[in-house]
Amino acid sequence: QGQLVESGGGLVQAGGSLRLSCAASRGVFRTYTRGWFRQAPGKEREFVAAISRDGNTYYTDSVKGRFSISRDNAKDTVWLQMDSLKPEDTAVYYCAAERRAASSWYAPNKGEYSHWGQGTQVTVFS
Repeated sequence: QGQLVESGGGLVQAGGSLRLSCAASRGVFRTYTRGWFRQAPGKEREFVAAISRDGNTYYTDSVKGRFSISRDNAKDTVWLQMDSLKPEDTAVYYCAAERRAASSWYAPNKGEYSHWGQGTQVTVFS
């Protein structure tokens, strides 16, 4: 079974940018919906963005206009471009994958995703 591996996290000043990557081994997630979630200390893991199998994108309201999710199925990789970062974006970011019949499927609920990466820390300081 394939694995999801995140990278690209780090320390950035407010207003700056980071680009997270989620690479999948063995190419098993090319036809999956891919999502990004984040978890801040003491808080629940929350939905950030998702891209469905057919390329539709979905975002939580707090990141609309600042974050952009994209994918390259040939590379089985998903990216999360994060611009205009704010201190409240500080969290561990996790990528997730799930496959359902509907090509446009996505879910904002973490329980709907079966596959997860190990997470990458993003810290935004003011």
